[in-house]
Amino acid sequence: MSTGADQPYLRHPDRFFIGGQWVEPSSPSRIEVRDSATEEVFLSVAEAQVEDVDRAVAEARRAFDEGPWPRLRHAERAAWLEKIADAWGAKADAFAQTWTRESGVVHAMARRAVHAPPNTFRVHAGFAESFAWEEPHVSQDGKRSLLVREPVGVVGAIIPWNAPNSLVAYKTAAALICGCTVIVKGSPEAPAAPYLLAEICEEIGLPAGVYNVLTAEREVSERLVRHPGVDKITFTGSTAAGRRIGSICGDRIARCTLELGGKSPAIILDDYDLDTAAKSLAQSALALNGQVCSSLTRLIVSRDRHDDFVDALAGRFGRVRVGDPFDEATQMGPLAMARQRDTVESYIARGRDEGARVATGGGRPAHLDRGYFVEPTVFAGVDNGSVIAREEIFGPVLTVLPADDEEHAIAIANDTNYGLNSTVFTNDPERAYAVGRRIRAGTVGHNAFKTDFSIAFGGFKQSGIGREGGTEGLYPYLEAKTMIFDEPAAQTGADGKGGA
Repeated sequence: MSTGADQPYLRHPDRFFIGGQWVEPSSPSRIEVRDSATEEVFLSVAEAQVEDVDRAVAEARRAFDEGPWPRLRHAERAAWLEKIADAWGAKADAFAQTWTRESGVVHAMARRAVHAPPNTFRVHAGFAESFAWEEPHVSQDGKRSLLVREPVGVVGAIIPWNAPNSLVAYKTAAALICGCTVIVKGSPEAPAAPYLLAEICEEIGLPAGVYNVLTAEREVSERLVRHPGVDKITFTGSTAAGRRIGSICGDRIARCTLELGGKSPAIILDDYDLDTAAKSLAQSALALNGQVCSSLTRLIVSRDRHDDFVDALAGRFGRVRVGDPFDEATQMGPLAMARQRDTVESYIARGRDEGARVATGGGRPAHLDRGYFVEPTVFAGVDNGSVIAREEIFGPVLTVLPADDEEHAIAIANDTNYGLNSTVFTNDPERAYAVGRRIRAGTVGHNAFKTDFSIAFGGFKQSGIGREGGTEGLYPYLEAKTMIFDEPAAQTGADGKGGA
């Protein structure tokens, strides 16, 4: 099995990027990263200790409190984001190679996807001119007033292992354009992307302390969350970890954005072709080998069409080519790590024990004797109260749930602790709107898996707090300040705000 040519992907894997320099760690401890397709170690990075976290916070704090970054004009910060975007392309191959080896993502998809983050930085650079950083108002006693939005301060960004390239870009771009300084805590399973972005920041000469990187396990990572010098935590990961982070931030009244798990429904209404829906859902389930928080994994169809839909879905999903993620013919690669494969297999066993029927898959591919591979799996006749219908599996496992009618389908869709994503399959856009408005989820797609970070991404209920992407994604990095001056307001328009 090929995993691409061996190469030193990172310049300084034995160090941390803190205060604009590659610094020696406080300890010789290392984190070994295994290739998900070969199970062999391909990368070793420094493991941060509490002392390293404290050093990173001190440098980010100094850069925010004493440095020029938060006092630059938005257009000046935008110019730095444009430089990051320009430099990203030269490292595109390293971003794609490491992502595939860390997380098992099919390399053909990784090569395409790594060109999206530069656009993320460019879009956020554009907010320098288009976002309302200041709004004129008139106070209740007729005085000139302003609502200004200022940077929240030092941001601790905790990046997951499934999509590190895009998420380090979204979190960093939003923080930087707002004037925050950032400490990125990379995932022990997928640390490469934050390091590569640090190399870019060094190359372009980003002011010292504005962007800092280290990698740590959970116990040391908690120091970042607890640190009084960190004003805000932005986290993407499991609901269990998010619950812990949220409680710590709540205890010290720190700001936090939590993008957490999902168990997202797709409702296939009776006017929609079953094979067309099956094709769409089987295709979207390939993304990141099912390791997607917003994946559509609860598929709800009327009881009298259940068996036909299961046959169509199993036929599509069961033909997926699983194998070497660097092979152009492969459609689905391995899971990211042995721990994740074990988790997915335990859920498959639980589904069988609960009485659900395996329509396809349910094991490891027979032709692959190494790597963290799992067969694409479809469960039929799933009860919405079962574990496999209620808990996030984070792998290529789809569950089909029968519903009595449309009302019952909506009730099943909403009967979950999560609310991240959803889709309604119907030929009638007005019906899609009506049903979609009743689904408690942060995104509703029509006839396909759809999310759009350029508008907003995030969830209801235990799928998180706050939004990422678009203008909605800027607000969590800002504090609103009301300023009321001791002078009469200018003549106002009909809206009560100051004129131009």
